Amino acid sequence: MNLPYLTPDFPGIGGSIKQRPEDFFVQEIPLYEPSGEGEHVYCEIQKIGLSTFDIIHRLANGLNVPSRDIGYAGLKDARAVTRQIFSIAGTTEKAVMGLKIPDVQIQWAVRHGNKLRTGHLTANRFAIKIRDVNPTDVVKLRPVLDVLEKRGMPNFFGEQRFGRRGNNDLLGAALVRGDNVGLLKLLLGSPDTAIDDKHSLRARGLFEGRQNDESMKQWPRRCGMERRVLARLIKTKKPGSAVRAIDEKLRRLWVSALQSRLFNEVLSQRLAAMDQLMDGDLAYKHDNGACFRVEQAVTEQARCETFEISPSGPLLGYRMSVPGGVPLEIEQAVFGAAGLTAGEFKHADRDRVKGARRPLRVKPENIELAGGVDEHGAHITVAFTLPAGSFATILLRELMKSVESTALDSAPEDAEEDVEMGESVEE
Repeated sequence: MNLPYLTPDFPGIGGSIKQRPEDFFVQEIPLYEPSGEGEHVYCEIQKIGLSTFDIIHRLANGLNVPSRDIGYAGLKDARAVTRQIFSIAGTTEKAVMGLKIPDVQIQWAVRHGNKLRTGHLTANRFAIKIRDVNPTDVVKLRPVLDVLEKRGMPNFFGEQRFGRRGNNDLLGAALVRGDNVGLLKLLLGSPDTAIDDKHSLRARGLFEGRQNDESMKQWPRRCGMERRVLARLIKTKKPGSAVRAIDEKLRRLWVSALQSRLFNEVLSQRLAAMDQLMDGDLAYKHDNGACFRVEQAVTEQARCETFEISPSGPLLGYRMSVPGGVPLEIEQAVFGAAGLTAGEFKHADRDRVKGARRPLRVKPENIELAGGVDEHGAHITVAFTLPAGSFATILLRELMKSVESTALDSAPEDAEEDVEMGESVEE
């Protein structure tokens, strides 16, 4: 979907991002500090050109520990310089600090009592260079930022959430519906000349023609997941068995992308008044993430004006709390158009997701602007802090009125830039 702008009347400055990893810096702001005691070693790692899962694999190999004993709070994009915190069981601070991994710097290592879990994150701090712009255009950004600071930034999920082919949500919908044949068609078929290289295009076309053995010969070696799934299908001739060969993390990512698409649809319909409560809303409390039902919007609106609370939208799941009144009608219409119900997320033989509520807006903080020129040319640097789970590219698109990246597309597993992955939990 093409997301609408909150500030359509302000012209964008254009430009491009991520021409090189150094142009995009993000640092996690943790939910808590390590205590100094316990069976887990917490460490902050600065990495460049590596995904979260790349680092987990290299940490596990370097320390000779199972990857399942390594925890993280959120996923970070490979196409950036990122500072991220991990927890590691079965090792020592000295061993962690002594690791030598290319493109990785260990900042510190301290013990703590519990494993780091998805969501154990307060916020992310960004510093992003927009290139192919006139540095003096930095003055044009302040009116847009004034709106975002006052009304909030739309809490859309960014397009990278939906993967290189833009269909992670469709894969998620096939999963929750138990449509194994449809999922395999999306995953291994559906050739697209605008996206696929010549070998993948040929492999997908052969799969569509039910020439599975020939399709296998065409899949590039780098497409390990597709090859593994297709091999299982060839061996068993059972679509369900082939689907079960897909890594659980990836299946969860697809279901999460489905939730994200539905949320974006709801927010798009409420965007013009995303800072206005309606009777029946489930208001989101920004200090602790709890929600409560709004009986009289006029009574609670003052708290919304001060950003204490905001209207919330759905991350659909079988235990998700539902609003009333007009907010419920909007959400039900979106779910109905997608042909989905909350109950479909509970099937025992599929990926169960409880669901949650997500604020329609978030407040960007500590915004800094600077125009300049470096060895790579002119740029405007935008630095800001966003709550965990929010996308930096959504703020950038309001400033640029486009977000153009010259970097290579990432793999589906790495598609999330600055949002934590995992099952959404009920507040």
